[in-house]
Amino acid sequence: MELDATDRRILSALQKEGRLTNADLSERVNLSPSACHRRVARLEEEGFIGAYVALLDARRMGRPTTVFVEITLSGQADEVLEAFETEVRRVPDVLECHLMAGTADYLLKVVAQDTDDFARIHRQYLARLPGVAQMHSSFALRTVFKTTAIPV
Repeated sequence: MELDATDRRILSALQKEGRLTNADLSERVNLSPSACHRRVARLEEEGFIGAYVALLDARRMGRPTTVFVEITLSGQADEVLEAFETEVRRVPDVLECHLMAGTADYLLKVVAQDTDDFARIHRQYLARLPGVAQMHSSFALRTVFKTTAIPV
């Protein structure tokens, strides 16, 4: 399926405000409510819209510390990668895990209350992940900007 300009306007509006009613959305993108509803349903069915979520404020939730953790594994065999990926999904404080090209095998985004809490997360979870040979952690001092919006 190819996206046309109207699809892109719909996606852009929903990325900024996912709780728009169909009536408000149809008004913003200049479509009838029924045509807008059909397009949104098609975008959902085709996988362009994966989910609707509430984005929580990490600070307000008591998790103001963001730590990026580079992990190098002891090997690259499929079973080593799969074992690591299975277990890292179970760490509640890990928001993202990316398989990387470059010096590290994986890059994790972790949220914590503070440095003591990250030490707990490291001890309780990260240090116990299978196949880990090296780990380097970098603490974010300040978030300059952050978005979840994909360019459309």
